Amino acid sequence: MSGRPTPAFASERLTVRLGGRTVLHELDLTARRGELLALTGPNGSGKTTLLRSALGLVTPTRGEVRLLGEATRSLAIRERARRVAWMPQEEAAFENVPLFDYVLFGRYAHLPPFSGEGPADRAAAEAALREVGLWEQRYRGILEVSGGERQRVLLARAVAQDTPILLLDEPTAHLDIGHQLDLLERVRRFCRERDRCAIAALHDLNLAARYADRVAVLSRGRLVADGPPGEVLSEALLREVWGVVAELRRDPVSGLPYLLPRLPDRSAGAPAPRRTPPIHVVGGGGAAAPVLRALVEDGQRVTTGALPLFDTDLEVAEELGLPSASEVPFAPLGPQARQEHRALLDEAGTIVVAPFAVGPSNLANLEDLLGRAATVPVYLIETTPIATRDFTGGRATALRDRLVAEGARSVPDLPALRAALARRGDADR
Repeated sequence: MSGRPTPAFASERLTVRLGGRTVLHELDLTARRGELLALTGPNGSGKTTLLRSALGLVTPTRGEVRLLGEATRSLAIRERARRVAWMPQEEAAFENVPLFDYVLFGRYAHLPPFSGEGPADRAAAEAALREVGLWEQRYRGILEVSGGERQRVLLARAVAQDTPILLLDEPTAHLDIGHQLDLLERVRRFCRERDRCAIAALHDLNLAARYADRVAVLSRGRLVADGPPGEVLSEALLREVWGVVAELRRDPVSGLPYLLPRLPDRSAGAPAPRRTPPIHVVGGGGAAAPVLRALVEDGQRVTTGALPLFDTDLEVAEELGLPSASEVPFAPLGPQARQEHRALLDEAGTIVVAPFAVGPSNLANLEDLLGRAATVPVYLIETTPIATRDFTGGRATALRDRLVAEGARSVPDLPALRAALARRGDADR
């Protein structure tokens, strides 16, 4: 070990049991400064549990997570916060705090007890906001900015925290492709220019291949692959871990690998039709995941689509065993995907539209809803206004307005949707 630098992050024979189930098995994994490590694997593989163990939010059954050589659970909370910053998948903001003040929260661990922020803290917050391109918006409220801007604010807060280690849990969830690329480019630059270590849980293998120095693949709580993307990602790995058939290609310019999954053949083994028509949920980027879980919990039959492979919503649908229409990543919805999607829409007794980000590649999901509100109830969950999620130059907003004119109903959130569906069920009975 002499002469070898201490890893910034290390899990050593890490085993975690939750609810009587072993979530992580004897996991050995390291990450060093200057490196972006992509942590990937199917839902339930243990990615988030590993990150939460590093933060000290989950107590290991056996083994340790070490930050700069010291066990997480031996460190006081303030000391942990000086070593590792956390960027969650999403964070509910309950007050419309100005962006500058929101980023200043990241300086808490550096403040002496019972004292406020000083000039150095304000300078750190300013530098972080400038780094993510939001300094000019510093007086805007956190509730007033778009989803992509809010993710950049969370990144700025982590940067202002000035830690050697940054942990990110699905940082690109709910973002359109432009914001995904922008955010991961900033994280990679942060690692290389500041000699920091970042570990990001990512579902999208093509994004991991494009931005990560290393890819670590978890399956059922075990580390099954670890190394540079070009060495780790393969057709065999995708088939064995995700159960997906794919073609591996390489970018002729960068030489980086990328995977083109082939759509599964659903012509055989389709579930037998039932008398009660299903609820079809349109979503993307994780926006539909809580809706799918809630409706299944309520005992509803549910379908979903059309979604790109590796999308969080599609993985949740597969986890729940829901019929879905899918497309390859980063591609517009093609004729086959749209045909599958329309078939599911034709079977639906109710259609629910989650508050997903709409771009040119998935605009067809809204187009295929036109004219359907006259025959089945259509509910638009509008937790955030469509204008803040419209990346099509206003076309998505215009489609939303047409759907409302045809009879689609806007509901403010998931509880309101469940209440509306319950009332409709009572009326039908």
